[in-house]
This record gives sequence, C-alpha cells and structure tokens, in this order.
Amino acid sequence: MSRPERPLVLGVELDGDGAHPAAWRASSHSPAELLGGRVHAERAQEAERAGFAFATFADSALPPADPDGISARLDAIQRAAFVAPLTSAIGLVPEAGTVYTEPFHVATQVASLDFASRGRAGWTATVADDPDTAALYGRGGQPGRPEDAVEVARRLWDSWEDDAVIRDVATGRYIDRDRLHHIGFTGDDYSVVGPSIVPRPPQGALPVFGSAALAGTAELDAAFFDVRPGSAVQLHARAADTAAELRATGVLAILDLEFVLDAAGVPAADRVTELDARTPWPTRRARYTGPADGLVDLIASFESVIDGVRLHPAVLDLDLAEFAFAVAPQLRDRIPLAVPRPGDTLRATLGLPDAVNRYQESA
Repeated sequence: MSRPERPLVLGVELDGDGAHPAAWRASSHSPAELLGGRVHAERAQEAERAGFAFATFADSALPPADPDGISARLDAIQRAAFVAPLTSAIGLVPEAGTVYTEPFHVATQVASLDFASRGRAGWTATVADDPDTAALYGRGGQPGRPEDAVEVARRLWDSWEDDAVIRDVATGRYIDRDRLHHIGFTGDDYSVVGPSIVPRPPQGALPVFGSAALAGTAELDAAFFDVRPGSAVQLHARAADTAAELRATGVLAILDLEFVLDAAGVPAADRVTELDARTPWPTRRARYTGPADGLVDLIASFESVIDGVRLHPAVLDLDLAEFAFAVAPQLRDRIPLAVPRPGDTLRATLGLPDAVNRYQESA
C-alpha cells in the first residue's frame, strides 16, 4: 500500500560522534569537546543547511558504549536547548524517558524548548527499562508509565488556553485564572493535578515521537522503526508492512537508516573495516555502505512507501558533511522533500494538523 502524497521527511540523529561506537576515533575534535556547546551547535547548523526537517538527540542514563571513549554526556534536552537560538528552521527533537522521569518536569522542559526554538521542538518518548538502567535507579519500571507520561504531557500543554496570559496592567493581573485548567490525571502509580507552570507552547502540542512498539499504546505523532538488514527487496517489503501498520493508527512511519559513505578518497567499506577493528558495530538497523549515488537511489526508492527516514551517520564529522555535499542536492532534484523554513513550526514541517486544546474547546 502506498503512502498518502506528501513530501518525504528527512531527519538526522546527532548524538555523540556518530552511530558507529568508534566514531570518536575518526572525529576532528577531542571527546571532551562533546561536553561543551560548540560541536553540538555546529552540527545542528550543518544539518539545517543540508535541509533536514528535524534533528534528534539521543539520551541514556548509562554511559556511552565504548569504554575507551568519553564516559559522560550532556542530556538531550540541554543540547537541544543550547542549539535552539542558534538555528532557525530545523526541528529539534530530544529524547526524554518515560519510565524513571517525572512526567510533569519532562512536559514543562520540552514546552520551554518549544519557546526557545519558536515552535520547532518535538519530544522522543523513550522506554528504557532494561536491567542495567533499573540497577542504576535501584528499582524496576512500572507498567503503563510510558503511555501515562505521554498523556500527562499532552494534558499539561493544554492546561493553559492560548490567551491565558492577559498582562492587564489596570487590574494587575498577568493571567486569567479562568483560562488555566486542572488536568486531573490519575494513573497506576502517580497522579497529576496541574496546571502546568509553563504557558501553552507555541505549537500548542509538541509532536511526540517514539518507537513503533510504543505506538500501540501511547498517542504518538510519529514512530521510528528498524528493519533488519537484508536484500533491497526484503527491506522495502518489511518497511512497507510496518509503515502500513503504523499509518493505520494515524502515526507517521519513519525508517531508521544507518549509513557510511565514501569520504576523503576512502571507500566506505574500508572505513567500516578500520572502525570495526577498534570497536565492532552491532547490526541492529538497516544500513547503507557505499557511494553517495547509491544512498540517493535507496532513499528515493522509499518515497511512495514510508513517510520519512531518520539517518544515522556513522561518523558525524565525515558522513554528515558528505551527505550535505553529495546526497542532499541530488535528493532534492529526485523527489519532493519536506523543507523546513524559518518561521515554520515542526508540526507544519511534518504536515501535522494544528493542535486543538481539549479544555478550551469544552469550556
């Protein structure tokens, strides 16, 4: 089944030094510079110039995988907030967990990011309930927390009506209390009264991303999904099947794709071999290794199958630049792409409808 006609959405993951666990060894900066803002800002700006609709920022309570590399990281919302005023069009979508975090705090943090970016923020709701993470927190996660966290966030964003801030000098009132609403949420292991401590964000409701598994329980706007490597025919068939399932729930289907390009005169396969000799790269997602023209052909072939592709460059300092130079211009000539423009919201770039305030409509 083909997807509805709309431009293909391209996203990029900007975590660490790249998707390969040994990417830091091929980077042009020291690992410690990831604990400052400059590298993150430059990469977000490069992704924006390349025409990506959004950038995601992965996060984890656990340290990065390579024991010889950097052993700490800035959290995803911090990184996105830092680059927000330094970019003007690209969507900024940090990860924040739903199992061990307080949903009230996550909802207000990403709402603040939406103000900082002038309506370009999203949220990737993640579920990290593996044994290592549980051991770090000293307890296991509770069933139902992911979908509860998403529901709480959506209610909190709606808890302020759009015109709740009145700034009435004559009466000394900053807000109209009648336009703020308690959300009255009660879940299995917590309750939230509200309202939020942050006004309704510029988008009304931020686009919520998540995994395909989460799409079956929580209300998402877009879902990332993996396809195990295989032949090109298998890749398309599996992607089409998953996309159809997600689309049936009203969710945009975005394929995760790792890539390694020929760069600086070195074939992609040789680059992977050299990096793997340091730290092997686990095979978890679909992956492309080769020249730029082949990646153009592969992405273009998905135009009628899925809603978008999130790309995971093997080494950000090399593969992101090569993509911007050799892949992006060809793609724009081949297929319609969602193009973020200054002043557009992330919802608009993704083709999502305007968010409706549930409390304002019922008032």
